[in-house]
Amino acid sequence: MKIVIVGTAYPMRGGIAQFNALLYKYLSLKEDVSVYSFKRQYPEFLFPGKTQFEKGEPAIKIPSGKNSVSIDSVNPFNWIINGYRISKLKPKLLIFKYWIPFFAPCFFTISLIVKLFSDAKVLYICDNVVPHEKRFGDKFFTWLAFLMTDYFIVMSKKVESDLNKTVKKCNYRFAHHPVYNLFGEKVDKDEAKNILKNKYNLDFGTKGLILFFGYIRKYKGVGYLIDAMNLLKGKIEANLLIAGESYEDEKIYTEQIKKLNLENEVKMFTDFIPDSDVRYFFSACDVVVLPYIDATQSGIIQIAYFYDKPVIATNVGGLSEIVNNNETGFIVKPESPESLAEAIEKFYDEGAEHEFSKNVKQEKQKYMWENFTDVILDISAKKK
Repeated sequence: MKIVIVGTAYPMRGGIAQFNALLYKYLSLKEDVSVYSFKRQYPEFLFPGKTQFEKGEPAIKIPSGKNSVSIDSVNPFNWIINGYRISKLKPKLLIFKYWIPFFAPCFFTISLIVKLFSDAKVLYICDNVVPHEKRFGDKFFTWLAFLMTDYFIVMSKKVESDLNKTVKKCNYRFAHHPVYNLFGEKVDKDEAKNILKNKYNLDFGTKGLILFFGYIRKYKGVGYLIDAMNLLKGKIEANLLIAGESYEDEKIYTEQIKKLNLENEVKMFTDFIPDSDVRYFFSACDVVVLPYIDATQSGIIQIAYFYDKPVIATNVGGLSEIVNNNETGFIVKPESPESLAEAIEKFYDEGAEHEFSKNVKQEKQKYMWENFTDVILDISAKKK
């Protein structure tokens, strides 16, 4: 079966590009797969980060002959041209990752053109149906995108509920977000700490390490985690590392850290982290913390699980579906520094890392890519 994945891929950077590279890799084991990726994903004035492009080589590179870097998200003529080019491949399945309504007109147009000139079916893998950061017109644009959709994959109960409210009697399957297994194998914790010290000047000595990883955005609740570290002063021997590019003014957090006199307990690292070094950040830590205010599912948990790391997460969206409370981590109340601090203190006081890590090793077997791609192939084999 000919499959075309449309969306973010190398040379674009970020979790969705990495997801699509892994999707390509595992679907290609069974089917003929091509990728049509963005040459422009966002206009520069709309992009909140430092760069949209990967600075180095990606962990998984889609072969150049299979990756057409050709889609411009803001050029309707480009959408029509690429829709026609894709239709000439005679695909049976067109796959989109859907996370914000900004891309809806582009995805709708490409889907429409492909369907006009081929018998392709359209499948959306939904990160979100309702975006975290809401804007005028979201509902209309999501409705527009879904007009052309034959099948959906949802990865959390929250997204499943949102989809059923948005599209009546839709044809969908539930499949949890697979692990991110593209950053290299885990290394010894002391070795990882030494690499962070020598390469990035991040020195944690013999203290424990709590990790927040990923883009820093308002809905991720970083401020609550910093407040929690203030409550933990003198109670635990551990530092917090906030590692990720800031999509808002990072002075909000640096000033909070300074005001609370937490410069020795909390370190921020907002420089670019190449794929090849991600494993050192996760291998060095004891636990990964997600203090989110809002969520659907999280790829960060699936990186943590690949490295056998326990997770402390707030009870929002689908996070509690992946983190088993008191087994692979703790689930806590959102927007509560006290709840975060209590869970972190309990984690260290009870020496929970070893037992939780052992449980993670077993739990992550449910989130293999082979299982995820089997769901895609199964639903697309059925008549709508």
